[in-house]
Amino acid sequence: MDLDGLARAVSGCRKCPRLCAYTREVARARVRRHAHEKYWGRPVPGFGDPRARLLAVGLAPAAHGANRTGRMFTGDSSGDWLARALHGAGFASLPTSTHAGDGLALRGAYVTAAVRCAPPQNRPTAREFDSCLPYLEAELSLLANVNTIVCLGHAAHAAVCRALKVAKRDMPFSHGAVHRAGKYSVVCSYHPSRQNTQTGRLTWAQWERVFASAKKLAAR
Repeated sequence: MDLDGLARAVSGCRKCPRLCAYTREVARARVRRHAHEKYWGRPVPGFGDPRARLLAVGLAPAAHGANRTGRMFTGDSSGDWLARALHGAGFASLPTSTHAGDGLALRGAYVTAAVRCAPPQNRPTAREFDSCLPYLEAELSLLANVNTIVCLGHAAHAAVCRALKVAKRDMPFSHGAVHRAGKYSVVCSYHPSRQNTQTGRLTWAQWERVFASAKKLAAR
């Protein structure tokens, strides 16, 4: 299977009934600000450069972000934070990520998530994490040039630990931490959610430093 085949498999996945029902309902009901749009409403594949050296891993699609647009980290504030950081580090053609046809292209980077469907209250169950883990493992196998992984939040970090078969205690999460796991440098960061960015838990200066560090590591 190649990345295109994996994307098709992810998009057609129906492993988790709770998530399938929720994403369909969100797509049906929509919200007022997006009432005129057609939602994607199903699992979201990763996207980016097949020759990427940097892999960014988040938690899951946002209900009215990637679940609407069909592209990871697209159509919400977290996506704009990520696109702006990737653009500043030379990995993205645009500093914003608004919709799947906006012209954003990633160079040397790939973006994915631990869970591929938007979960209710942004909280996947343990079984839902388990169901999606093979997709992350497949991406790591197919993205042969990746040598640096940025984990966006505790849940992404836990999924990456499992995919790399490393115990969390041997690669503990803290913002800005850098670990080595086989051929990979693993960089930890708080997720760029509104909960973190609007409270000051994650500042723009902190966020920039994460991607400056990741850029140097990926260039090795």
